[in-house]
Amino acid sequence: MQKTPNQLSAQPIAWTERNLVVRALESVQDLIVITLCIGLFGVMVLQLKEMFASLLSPSASPFHAITADILFVLILVELFRLLIIYLQEHRVSIGVAVEVSIVSVLREIIVRGVLETPWVQILATCGFLLVLAVLLLVRVWIPPTFEGIDPETRIVQAYNAHKESSN
Repeated sequence: MQKTPNQLSAQPIAWTERNLVVRALESVQDLIVITLCIGLFGVMVLQLKEMFASLLSPSASPFHAITADILFVLILVELFRLLIIYLQEHRVSIGVAVEVSIVSVLREIIVRGVLETPWVQILATCGFLLVLAVLLLVRVWIPPTFEGIDPETRIVQAYNAHKESSN
């Protein structure tokens, strides 16, 4: 007896088919990240070429422009490292992401100049940097959620063990 299209769509996808779909999507995602890595590497090479050309030019570039270029290259290197970690472990490293954010904020302050930036913006930037610093410190105690480690299960097991020991 043949099944109608409604009966076919109501059947759940087999576990093996679901794994195949997930692996295919992960491969596409890896391809996208590899493309981003290649593009980012190209941008880094172009930025280094431009930076060295400005250093060797007869008209000396201002110090803050050279510093901004160097910090921009460092930001690109950290983003490249973040993508490499993602390719290796299929997770975003909180530490590297926060480090990139901190360097990016500091680069903007250096490029604009502290004296030319309004005090409200400096205060907001300080608050943002403080939050990022706290996140860097707190991430040490955040349990990883990859490679089969489930923090909720660990918490429930610890709670049950504590409950049993107090009875």
